[in-house]
Amino acid sequence: MDLFNTNTCKNILPYDGEVYYYGAIMSINKAQEYYNALLNTIEWQHDKAIIFGKTITTKRKVAWYATKPFTYTYSKTTKTALPWTKELVALKKLVEEKTGETFNSCLLNLYHSGEEGMAWHSDGEKDLKENGAIGSLSFGAERKFSFKHKENKQRLDINLDRGSLLVMTGTTQKNWLHRLPPTKKVNTPRINLTFRTIEN
Repeated sequence: MDLFNTNTCKNILPYDGEVYYYGAIMSINKAQEYYNALLNTIEWQHDKAIIFGKTITTKRKVAWYATKPFTYTYSKTTKTALPWTKELVALKKLVEEKTGETFNSCLLNLYHSGEEGMAWHSDGEKDLKENGAIGSLSFGAERKFSFKHKENKQRLDINLDRGSLLVMTGTTQKNWLHRLPPTKKVNTPRINLTFRTIEN
């Protein structure tokens, strides 16, 4: 029996969406190997966002890769995808095998310490497949990840281990916000990969 199939992986949301946490899908050593490779081979750049007409540069670094040079617009800025690296091809295949989903793109985030995080948001950009799955892989530091229902504000927190996989699908983006809350308890970097499906 496939222990990583969503049939045996409990939906952690109580309603209005589907989020499956698979836990670590590789050994600690393999996760460290991928972390080192991603840190050194990905073309990281500081992220930018336009807020109230002003361009803000974040400490967090990002990268955007895909099967084609897809454009992806969020926070009023547009990125053009780079071609897959060999590590990203291998990780995409692994996530697809575990989930039964297919992906054509990946947004990567590099958080240098726990003081860097992500504010409440949902991934509902028009370029993304509607109700499509987003497969989130974590490497490096363990961090807390939070969900908040858009209407009743119910909160849910989960700790994401290194080498772990979390999948958001169904109506999750329509009904829930998520964030990576900052913390002073973590002083080492984290790399996060979110595999997505672009339709443009």
